[in-house]
Amino acid sequence: MRRRRLLYAGVAAAAGLGGAGGAWWKFQPHAVDPGAQQALWGEAFTTPDGAALAMQSFRGKPLLLNFWATWCPPCIAELPMLNAFFRDNAVRGWQVLGLAVDQPSAVRTFLGRLPLDFPVGMAGLGGTDLSRALGNLTGGLPFTVVFSAGGQVLHRKMGQVTPQDLKQWAAVR
Repeated sequence: MRRRRLLYAGVAAAAGLGGAGGAWWKFQPHAVDPGAQQALWGEAFTTPDGAALAMQSFRGKPLLLNFWATWCPPCIAELPMLNAFFRDNAVRGWQVLGLAVDQPSAVRTFLGRLPLDFPVGMAGLGGTDLSRALGNLTGGLPFTVVFSAGGQVLHRKMGQVTPQDLKQWAAVR
């Protein structure tokens, strides 16, 4: 009887470790597709109000790029932190861009309730493909990518950012 319990416990532990390892692998940012960084800088989006927003205009300074949606609770929870990061670090050259994987009408309504100081671009469903090309295999939200002033990917994070993440990223040049 004792031997059977040990066997069951061993099988359960192996299954748990396998599941945890699979989840860890699935939710970690993976390699950036070849050419994705260069292609990103050629992209153009529109703001929720229809104005043009060219990625090229963000080159030359560090950039925190955040993929989000109005229907994503962790996305909504982190937006005030990202806004504070932008306000605190803009004088040091930092830029923040939110790419909404959402409908323009939903984003306009949301921004009417919670205005943001940083620009927001409409990525639509194509934003999921773009985030995948930047290493977000699951296409989940929120997904954040930090670029150097030279346009290279420095950090990526799947899931909600933390104050510690922002503090670490602020030190990047």
